[in-house]
Amino acid sequence: MKRHHRWPVRPASAALAAVLLAGCGTGEESAQSTDSEVVVGMTDDVLATDPASGYDPGSWLLFNNVFQSLLSFPRGAIEPEPEAAEECHFADQKAQVFQCTLREGLEFSNGDPFTSEDVKFTFDRMLKIDDPSGPAVMFASLDEVEAPEETKVVFRLKFPDATFPSKIASGAGSIVPRGEYPADKLREDGKAVGSGPYRLDSFDDDEAVFSLNEGYKGTAQTRNEGVTLKLFHGDRTHLKDALTKGEVDVAYRGLSAGDIADIEESADRHEEISVLEGSSAEVQHLVFNVKDPVVGNPGVRKAIAYLLDREALIDQVYEQTATPLYSIVPAGINGHNTAFFDTYGGKPSKAAARQALTEAGVTSKVKLTLWSTPDRYGPSTDQEFEAIAKQLNDSGLFQADVKSVKFDRYEKDIADGKYGVYVKGWVPDYPDPENFTAPFFGEGNVLSNNYENKTITEDLIPSTGAQRERASTTRDYGELQDIVAEELPLLPIWQAKQYAVVRDGVYGLEKCLDASTVFRFWEISKDGS
Repeated sequence: MKRHHRWPVRPASAALAAVLLAGCGTGEESAQSTDSEVVVGMTDDVLATDPASGYDPGSWLLFNNVFQSLLSFPRGAIEPEPEAAEECHFADQKAQVFQCTLREGLEFSNGDPFTSEDVKFTFDRMLKIDDPSGPAVMFASLDEVEAPEETKVVFRLKFPDATFPSKIASGAGSIVPRGEYPADKLREDGKAVGSGPYRLDSFDDDEAVFSLNEGYKGTAQTRNEGVTLKLFHGDRTHLKDALTKGEVDVAYRGLSAGDIADIEESADRHEEISVLEGSSAEVQHLVFNVKDPVVGNPGVRKAIAYLLDREALIDQVYEQTATPLYSIVPAGINGHNTAFFDTYGGKPSKAAARQALTEAGVTSKVKLTLWSTPDRYGPSTDQEFEAIAKQLNDSGLFQADVKSVKFDRYEKDIADGKYGVYVKGWVPDYPDPENFTAPFFGEGNVLSNNYENKTITEDLIPSTGAQRERASTTRDYGELQDIVAEELPLLPIWQAKQYAVVRDGVYGLEKCLDASTVFRFWEISKDGS
């Protein structure tokens, strides 16, 4: 079961696609190599430097730049390709034996050789530690790892798992040297030793400093001499000020729609700061506890689905920084459909909501509490839930209110089944429909909403997981989403857009983010002027 997933903080996370303002430095300029260091600011924290523990966006940003995985996602790609490995493939027809051959001459930043024994050590260690806030939960299919030769590693799986290559290509597949990390506990000194394109020189509560790893051998081509990552701990105002004052070159994950509008409208900043806009695979859902006394009634859940006005929420709360979501698998990912639009429509219908309640035997106003936590999903979440409650109440069919609590209590209360309706967001581990379905509807689902459907758990999830040609899973994922739309254990709300804000003379940001959620330090360059 995934216990502490990489839940997002606000609608912002994956691909940068289009330039909103001129001057952000795309095209040929982004390939320039300079001697300048780059300063990046973000509001997320880095919760771990040990890959056996971290399972949050900030930690994975560090992992993707300091460590190597056997495979990685090239920019713009949704299929993994070799990185520390020279070649990887399934060695059987059942997708239960996966083997890789390592590049020759790999070494870690401390000079230790990188061998198959380090790969085996990394995965054995992660599974043994099984940290509650770590990625071990992603590897339920992994049975054992073998290192028969110095440059050959073999993964034997308990059951077919065609998504295994994508899993090891993510931050969860970061390889550590066995001489630097204890086998049975986490490293606690805040240091990190990997074989990626960067070294972690220092790390504290407010910043992490990275320099080039001169011994790196892989696919990345660095375009700067180092990166300083400044952490703003959720303080969007401070991040915005730091950007406008030139204290950071890039603002990543954190500025609100209002902040971005202010920057765009500020004439004296217009030529100094540019905004990039793109889509993302980050999503948010309204989750229903199907054993709750109120929303355990399917008619109540359907009435909510008929009344939810996504367009109004995005316009009034998020100022068009997201798009309406009518599916479990978001747009841009194989298997996406519009099951919820097809079932409940794109516009609110009071008549359809009333009919759903009447057919379910509900004749009086439905009393309902919507639970929110701004700590994890940003201050706009409370505003969003207040707007949803108003939509429900304006129909005359509901008497809804909103309660907002700290994240620690929020997670505990959800696990204890105390909430009927609550918010959950999701940042994918890898760009495959499996990552948007199995965690939500498989065994021990991360939503803790007591939902189970045997067609999904015993048929659709196993069959899609075994299909190595991922495009061939579209029909099955469509069937899964149709079932979920009918039974309503959750209701999709929005799919995020992404905004990155950069100062003039900084290039390459359009190559740093995509559906793989990998932020590539090495693609950023600075003219040094």
